[in-house]
This record gives sequence, C-alpha cells and structure tokens, in this order.
Amino acid sequence: MIVHATHLSSVLGNYKLLIWSALLLVVTSIAWQTINSWYRLRHVKGPFIAGFSNLWLIRHVSGSTMHLDLAEVCEKYGRVHASSLFSQNKSLIQTTTGSIARVGHDTLVTSDPNLMRRMLAVRTPYKRSDWYDGMRLDPSRDNVLSERNDEKHNELRAKMAAGYSGKEVENLEKTIDRNVFNLVQLIEKKYLSTESDFKPCDFGRKAQYFTLDVISDVAFGEAFGDIATDSDVHEYIKTTEETLPAIIMTTVLPWLLWLLSSPLLKSLLPSEKDQLGLGKVMGIAKQVVGERFGRNKKIQNDMLGSFIRHGLTQKEAESETLVQILAGSDTTATAIRATLLHLITSPRVLSTLLAEIRKAAPSSPITDSEAKEMPYLQAVIKEGLRIFPPVTGLMSKVVPPGGDTFNDIFLPEGTKIGYCAWGIFRNKEIFGEDVNVFRPERWLEDFNPVEKIRERELTLELIFGYGRWQCLGKNVAMIELNKVFVELLRRFELEIVDPTKPWHSFNVGIFMQSEMWLRASKRDEIL
Repeated sequence: MIVHATHLSSVLGNYKLLIWSALLLVVTSIAWQTINSWYRLRHVKGPFIAGFSNLWLIRHVSGSTMHLDLAEVCEKYGRVHASSLFSQNKSLIQTTTGSIARVGHDTLVTSDPNLMRRMLAVRTPYKRSDWYDGMRLDPSRDNVLSERNDEKHNELRAKMAAGYSGKEVENLEKTIDRNVFNLVQLIEKKYLSTESDFKPCDFGRKAQYFTLDVISDVAFGEAFGDIATDSDVHEYIKTTEETLPAIIMTTVLPWLLWLLSSPLLKSLLPSEKDQLGLGKVMGIAKQVVGERFGRNKKIQNDMLGSFIRHGLTQKEAESETLVQILAGSDTTATAIRATLLHLITSPRVLSTLLAEIRKAAPSSPITDSEAKEMPYLQAVIKEGLRIFPPVTGLMSKVVPPGGDTFNDIFLPEGTKIGYCAWGIFRNKEIFGEDVNVFRPERWLEDFNPVEKIRERELTLELIFGYGRWQCLGKNVAMIELNKVFVELLRRFELEIVDPTKPWHSFNVGIFMQSEMWLRASKRDEIL
C-alpha cells in the first residue's frame, strides 16, 4: 500500500509539474509576443494600452464618436512632417502633412493624405487588411468591399465598372430625377408648415428614404417605396442601426466571423427568409437576381443588367446587389444631411447659393450638367464632404513584405495602417486655420491660389477612396448631391427646429442619423 501511495504521489507530482510547465510556457509565449508586438512599433506613439493590445480600438469602435477619437489620437500622439507633392501640371506643392499614431498592438492610424495616396495607389504593394473581412454581409462569401485578393477584386470591379459609371444604365439621370421629385412632393404634401400649422419633418429619416429609393431604383429598376409610403418599408434602417456596431466590431476582431459562421450561431444572422430588416433586403436581392437568370430571363438596362452582361454570376450578383444598397444609401444620406445642416445654419453661405440658383435659373429638375456649371454649388458640395466626411472607418491596409519607410518613419511589414478621416479633412496646413468653419469659398479661385485649391482637391479625392480602391458608386452619389440641394432650397425655406440639438448622430465608421427635425415652409416663388 505504501509503495502504491508513493507511486501515486509521484504521478500526481509529475502531473502538476507538467501543468505548471505548460502554464509557464503559455504565459512566457504571451509575454514574449506582447513585448515583441510593443517593440516593433515602439517608435510610434499612442495610448499606453495600444502598445500591448487592441483594447483601445475595441473600446472606441464600440462607442459613438470613433471619428473624433481617432482624430484626437493623431493630434495628441502623431508626428507631423513637412512634405511635398506634384500637381497635375507638374508644379511643386509644398504641404505639411498629417501624422501617424498607434491605436493597437499591430495597428497604426494616419491623418497624412500623402501616406493614404501611397497606400491606395493603383500599383501599391500595400494590401487590404483583415479589417475588410468584417464587410462580408454573408460570412461565407466575399464581395467587392471585402475581397482581399487583388486579382479577384480587380475582376469584380471590371465586371461592374460600366454599370456604376452609368454608361450602360438607361435613363440614369431621369431615374434620380424621379426620386428627387418624390422627395419634394412628400414635403409639399405632408410637411409644409405655416404660421398657424406646424408640421415638423425628420429629415434625418427622409434623406435615407430618398437614397434607398434612388439606389434600389437605379440598381434593379424598382424603388423600395420608402418615400411613397413615408416609412422604412422593410425596416432596413432600423435593423442596420441595431446591427452596425456588431458588424464594425468584426473589423477589429475578425475571428468573430468564424464564430458567426458556425452552425450554432448562423441562425442568428439575417436570412433571406426574414420578413423585415437586412434579411428581407437579401431576399429581395435574391428574387430580383433570380428573375434575370431564370428560364424566362428578364432583361433590363439597369445596373444589375450591366453587371450580368459583363459576366457577374448569379451568386455574385446577389451579393453585389446587397452591397449596393448598404454602401449606396447610408453614406450618401449622411452627405445630404450634413451639408444641408451646415447650409441652413450658415446664413451667408445659404444666401450666396440662393443668389447663384436665381441667376443660373436651371431647369426643374436641375440637370447634372447644369449643376456642374454652378461654381458655388460645387464649392458647397465639396465643403460639405470635407467638413463632415461620410465614411470614417479604419479601412486599414497592410505594410508589404520588407516594410516601408515614410517620412523617416519605418513601418514594419505586416503592420496595419488605418484612415483618420476627421484628421485629414481638418488639417489646418491644407485647408486653412478655419477648418471648423463651413466656408465654401476655400474651394474658389477668386479667394485662393490655384495651387492651394489643387492641393485641397487632391486631398478631397480620398473621400471616395483612391486609385485601386476608389468607390464605384461615386458617380451616382455626385449626381444625387448635384440635384437635391437645389431642388429643396429653390422651393422651401428650411429651419432647424431645435438649434441646440439639431440631430441624433452616432458613428461606428459610418454615421447613423435621425431626429433631424426641420420646419419647411414654401417660398413665395420658386427660384
């Protein structure tokens, strides 16, 4: 018995030793990885916790002011460098660029437009990071937003470029005109206030009803009907607001996607069988695409028709149609809301724009070509995009093998570098000391040297991405912006109901905005 007890004690002792050895090995490994992670980026400053983990990122991505938090980090910790670039006419433009700061154990963020252009250039060696995995609306399938393989991404873009450009979309401008008219009609019929009748309008919602109807009408020939019913027909907006924070969290923690793909949790994801929300929109996309590939193929000269003619498969078409809705409505709606808010709260700017509309006397509705000939309108649109960039997600890229050196800062290979929109577009060296003021004149040659305006325009291009990853929907978005402000302002006098609380806005990479209560009254005469 004593022998057996001794043997058992020895076995237990060895077992405990193995456990403690394994634990020590794990702790040592984690400690080594943590120290190594800190060491490789020790020369780039940032919040203390960001040197050892992604906790800072997780905390701020899950908040509602991510755009401001990233700008604050760049301002507080970043290193500013003087640099230069050449304009299209080869003249040298001197500029002080933005900064680079650390926000995660392997992640930096930059407010430097030159570094952004370097990473986004057509022949860049930089690649998309695993941030983009979070853009998979279906965790098992990539789309043009999430595809990280350059060759596959280029193939997808090539199949869709003609459709997004509008070249193969029948009556593209007239389709947008129809939806602008519907928005105007909605306000005239339901939300016109008089001295005795107050009918406030939540323009935060109406703006997205409008952009959802435009993109669905342009994409597959039939609007959702949000404006017609004055409602979030499929509860797309509601469910997007509820799920977007979780979606953005997967961009910081990509392993969550693998968890969501498991049979146990997949049932919690939106499904095409859902009656409402994103799942309902998925079902609509599948149904519409199915009609184009069925036995009696439905042929239409819309975006979807163009995609199919250029080789998009049925599964690809389903996925990309859904991406169109998501990417084409939220961001354009933000641009419309923010620009209009700044317009109607800037009496001098509004007065100048109204004078230009009166003098130009454009068609009703204004054509895209007429809008492009109105310099102050174009300056207003540029300034609206600058002062409130609609997309503020990190969209990080990966430093190529061998690393890179930018303005004397070494960037080790494998490092992720994200985008700080608020920092870029409020850079005083580029846009002037009054960067927090809505002042369209900064874009006009009468007020600034041509070289300075060109520098600003080169920087503003980053709003829609740049180079290899430029936004495919830019053309449609710009046509909407060229029309909507003129058609609203020439008919209505618009006022913020409560200037102390103009809207409810939260940011998790893109903005969700509502409760933008306006008082609309009819002008004495249409401009």
